Order: sequence, then C-alpha cells, then structure tokens
Amino acid sequence: MTATATVLHRTGTADLTLTAPTGEPLADQDVRVEQTRHGFEFGNIGFDLVAHATGEEQQDRLAADWLRLFNTATLPFYWGTFEPERGRPDTARLRAAARWFGERRVRVKGHPLVWHTVKAPWLDLLPTAEVEQVVRARVRREAGDFAGLVDTWDAINETVLMPEFGNEPDGVPNAISRLAREIGRVGIVRLAFESAREANPAARLLINDFDLTPRYEELITELLEAGVPLEAIGLQTHMHQGFRGEEELTEVADRFAQFGLPLHFTETSLVSGDLMPADVVDLNDHVVPKWPSTEEGEARQAEEIERHYRTLVGHPAVAAITYWGLTDRGAWLGAPTGLLRADGSRKPAYDALDGLIRGEWWLPPTTLRTDAQGRVRVTGFHGDYRVWTGSASVNFTITRTPAQVELTPHRMR
Repeated sequence: MTATATVLHRTGTADLTLTAPTGEPLADQDVRVEQTRHGFEFGNIGFDLVAHATGEEQQDRLAADWLRLFNTATLPFYWGTFEPERGRPDTARLRAAARWFGERRVRVKGHPLVWHTVKAPWLDLLPTAEVEQVVRARVRREAGDFAGLVDTWDAINETVLMPEFGNEPDGVPNAISRLAREIGRVGIVRLAFESAREANPAARLLINDFDLTPRYEELITELLEAGVPLEAIGLQTHMHQGFRGEEELTEVADRFAQFGLPLHFTETSLVSGDLMPADVVDLNDHVVPKWPSTEEGEARQAEEIERHYRTLVGHPAVAAITYWGLTDRGAWLGAPTGLLRADGSRKPAYDALDGLIRGEWWLPPTTLRTDAQGRVRVTGFHGDYRVWTGSASVNFTITRTPAQVELTPHRMR
C-alpha cells in the first residue's frame, strides 16, 4: 500500500466552531492547532523504564526518547519474576510504573497473565487441580489490582504451543502445559478471559501468539464458536532471521482480518547486526555470546522498520504495533534489535520511525484562521488535538467519522 493510501486511511476531519465564553463566535481569528496523541497505538515495552518510574534509577534521556515516539507501554507480568516467592507479588512496584506512564497519557498493557514460560517455578510442584485454582486467582488478582491503571492485557500467550510444551529442565512437568492438556486450548483461554473479566469488566483482553500458521486461525475459530469474547488478536513478528517483507505482512494481516477483530502486532523486532541463520527453528536455542550492532545492519534496520510500519499502518485491520525494546541493553536473546544502541545513542531506525510517527503522520503546531462564523476545519491523523487562541485552549479528537464540534477555549490555569 502506498504512503498516500496510508495517509488517506488514517486521517480525518473536524469542523470546529469556536466561541468566546460570552457566546459570540471567534470570527476571523488566527488559532493554533497541534496534535497531542495518536489514536493508533504506537507501542513499546516499558520494561527499561520501570526503575526510572519508581525512582530507583534516573534515566531521563531514555524516558524522553521513549515518550517522544510511543503512546502505549507494555509492562512485564511474567509470573516467575512478578511472584518468584508465592504470596509476594511485585504489585506495588508495577502499580507505580503503570501510574507513571498513565500520568504521561500513555496507554498501559500488561503482558502476560497466563503463559507456560517464565512462570513461577513453585507452580510446577502443585497438582493440576490446584494449579487451575491458583491460575484463576492470579489472573483475578492482577486484573483487579491494576484496574484503572492497566486495562489492556495479553490475557494468554502462545496458546497454540502450550499443551505441547514439555517438561522443565529439571524434569518436573510444566504446570501450565499440564493444565492446558487437561482442559484443552479453548478451556485455558476461557479460564484466562473469564477470570480477568470477573475482576475488571472494563478490561480489553487479547490472545497473543507467534504461531501465525492456520493452527492459530483454527484456534481463534474454535474460541469464537465457543463464545469466548476475544476483543483483539495479537500477532508476534520478531524478525531475528530477516525482514518478512510487505507481501508476507499483508498476507498475514489479510488472513487474520477475516475474524473482524482489531489486529495488534504485539512484538516487533528487527536486527541491526548479523542475522540469525535461517535454519534455526527455535530462536531460544541459538545462543550468540556477542551480537554487535553494525553500520551496515543499522542502515538495513532503518529501511526495514519504515517498510514494516508503512505496511501495517496502511492495513485497515491493524490497530496497534508494539516494538519490542527501545535499547540494545538487555534486549531479548542479546540481539541488537533496539532503536537505541546500548550506550543510549540513537540508531538510524529511531530517526526513521520518528520521521513517520512525529513527522509524516503528525500535525505539528499549525496556524489556521476562523471564518466569519468562527469556524475552522482541521485535517489530520486520527488522534487527540488541542486548539489555542491566545492563551486559551481546548482539546478535541479526530476520528474516522468527520465531526462538527462546538468549542469554547478556556484559559490555562
């Protein structure tokens, strides 16, 4: 899809009628309009900023680079690190982080509530019947404790593979996989969704998977037929072995768009160094002691990230893209997938994405003039806006549906 088509699909209009507090129109006046947030969910993980948000470590530059581009943060709720000791969850710290993002008008998502990997090791020692009750309680606890701070969740992660996952390295049967085998894929997804909904009826719940084959489509079909209320479909696109390309990305989006649900590309990563060999099946099995970012790789990453975002933002079914990591420091598998180098300096990929999110797809402060009736038309990318007249201002929103809005700007206090 072309850049022009992307802009047309994602832009809208708002016809504003501006009046003074006394009621008369603000006729023939210059007003300043600026965008304040995208409607599209441009996300990144917020893992690196938890310590900053909680005051444990000052990372002002990293926070500024994060906040410039992204409006949706994914926070880590991996059971094994969130509650390594039973009964002592990391609730206070994660609530503080979620609150920090929320105060900056960042949407917050939790990842994940149920997963067979990075789960609490003490869980494996429990009998399956007890595991089910403990999982339900864990989901209800997190969904309830974070309601109002975290209202979007990857309710369950990588369900397609879940029942087939083997024993832990110590030979102990994986508790979540045992449960999935006993109650089935549909059963364990229902468990996650129902438990979360009980605790937070307003939560938006996703199913999320890296398996983008027809097996995932079959599972989604079974879930919908069983009445499990999916609200969005999560699609992972880690690309350590090379960019998937526009044709494949469009084909994936087209296939999953058949369900009529918003598509969230939840885990995107592109390498700025040597690529992982194509014959590696499980990326976790390929250990690279040192994986540097290279000048050639960074140029490739910048080109590919622009192509990736143009393709997905241009698809009408896609509602969100989450890039998996801002910096190379601590990146998954030690791969140079960040938009920043380990020292915090920006890679060309950061600038390329900035050119889209805060450039081509963004309305900077712009002066417009009202007509004799105080009317002015604003055209821009879907999202939140603010209009200023002198020192007075008021917020408005541009959506898919053209809007006619009467506004009275008020002075800032």
